[in-house]
Amino acid sequence: MTVADRPALDIEALRQKYREERDKRLRPDGNDQYQRLTGRFAHYLDDPYTPVTEREPRTDHVTVAVVGGGFAGLVTGARLKEAGVEDVRVVEKGGDFGGTWYWNRYPGAQCDTASFVYMPLLEETGHMPTEKYAHAPEILEHCRRIGKQFGLYDNALFHTEVLSLEWDGARSRWHIRTNRGDDFTAQFVAMGIGPLHVPKLPGIPGIHSFQGHSFHTSRWDYAYTGGDPAGAPMDRLADKRVAIIGTGATAVQCVPHLAWACAELYVFQRTPSSVDVRDNRPTDPAWFAQMATPGWQQRWLENFTANQSGGPADEDLVMDGWTDLSRRVRARIDALAPEDRTMARMQAAYEESDHEKMEEIRGRVDAIVADPETARRLKAWYRQLCKRPCFHDEYLQSYNVPGTHLVDTDGRGVERITERGVVAAGREYEVDCVIYASGFEVGTDYTRRANYDLTGRDGVRLSERWAEGMRTLHGIHVHGFPNAFFVQPTQGANLISNIPHNLTEAGRTIAVMIKHALDHGFDEIEVTKEAEDAWIELLLSGTGPLLGSPDCTPGYYNNEGQELGPRWRLNAGYPHGATAYFAYLDRWRTSSTFEGLEFRRAAP
Repeated sequence: MTVADRPALDIEALRQKYREERDKRLRPDGNDQYQRLTGRFAHYLDDPYTPVTEREPRTDHVTVAVVGGGFAGLVTGARLKEAGVEDVRVVEKGGDFGGTWYWNRYPGAQCDTASFVYMPLLEETGHMPTEKYAHAPEILEHCRRIGKQFGLYDNALFHTEVLSLEWDGARSRWHIRTNRGDDFTAQFVAMGIGPLHVPKLPGIPGIHSFQGHSFHTSRWDYAYTGGDPAGAPMDRLADKRVAIIGTGATAVQCVPHLAWACAELYVFQRTPSSVDVRDNRPTDPAWFAQMATPGWQQRWLENFTANQSGGPADEDLVMDGWTDLSRRVRARIDALAPEDRTMARMQAAYEESDHEKMEEIRGRVDAIVADPETARRLKAWYRQLCKRPCFHDEYLQSYNVPGTHLVDTDGRGVERITERGVVAAGREYEVDCVIYASGFEVGTDYTRRANYDLTGRDGVRLSERWAEGMRTLHGIHVHGFPNAFFVQPTQGANLISNIPHNLTEAGRTIAVMIKHALDHGFDEIEVTKEAEDAWIELLLSGTGPLLGSPDCTPGYYNNEGQELGPRWRLNAGYPHGATAYFAYLDRWRTSSTFEGLEFRRAAP
């Protein structure tokens, strides 16, 4: 169907529908509607994959301590080793490297951004992803590959959580204490804790009363379900009635496997996800060998980012759902006459493209789901980037499997949980098992998620420094916290569609700075207050966070629909876009002047 053949969209009617669906889901408690895994749920946090090995506490000194062994910690550690900084220690609460991919081993887990741009250091390790969207076991193994190749296992501390980080100004180093009795120092610390490692549960009344089996998806209980992370059938569920609460990105991936395994599966939905085509397929080795010439992954990263952020891109190498919307928007803007390319007209073109895309996604539901009422309730009524877009080729088909039931709560959520099951819309569904696909803490304060609070110069805590919102230079440096670096996207590129690209560039930058300090005999690196203030002023000159409109349906992209306030305005990225940011950061670090930073030698 050509653009001319498509029926005209009633934009105002769609806006009204979106507002109505949003308003159903607004609730005053925001992020407080969720609870941590405590009390009877505390055992959910245990590591089911790797036994804890007893060891003596460390009381030594290292050049660099990296907190977190997921992608952020791995790429930072790898870049440091590449730069010749050998004395690197990774501290990780899991039993191995992997971060979110260590914990998330639920059936069907895989990346939803193309492997070629999602999996870091592919060229450096020589790994060819086996499919366009790699599954979790392959991604976890790639994390281990990075750890082995760059010697990061040698000094790593696993099953170890940082309890405190305190700056010792007299010795220009950080004092680190952990839950394993470690009490050591590091000249530099890099924090790559990520946003997806603190599981949360819905604050449903009666959640502690259920007498059946239950678990969170990040601690999948294969002893109960049968099967394994590699995809073996869950053969112990054939006579079980199972409830899964949540229909976000995790549920979209594991529901298809549960649908075929359970006697009865009840999927409890508050807000449907938008589920577009994934079109996963194996990688052709001949194609890969021809494509993977030197510098190939950097070219793919830059191409994907350019297509996402409106930068110059003559082609789309990735060709997926993430870049599809951007291609549509550019086509509409390119069709405008030069005199019509005002901000208002370009925003209208964006909105029209978004509505067109979402109409296609809703139409896909009708084309796949056999029962009209189920199809109606699976349709997402919001703009595509209001919630994390999902892509899958079997999720919608799951509702055609006998025994699989969608329990749509019309935005209200589950009412309560009883000893025997789950209550929604006044009806109790008796089940043997409840699976919580309720995700992780994202919108909470950094120090809450980290479970420690940095104490910087003059005893100032990070929680105090960020009481009115995050303040950094490049999302990496914080004034008053010398030799401490943050590996994360906010206040940098803020490229949400491919987080690892942010992490890779931050890790490379940190390695360059630390190597420069060591080579020139500097003991401290710190951003000046003036440079930090100027960066914040630059960020605030833009349009604000790409995601998180208050008009969106509630979710972690918009602080669960709560008042965003000035703190949320600081969750922004470089105002000229991700492509421009990465180019700027490359010039900044290769100039060796490191504008905005002070490199100091300690007093004798």
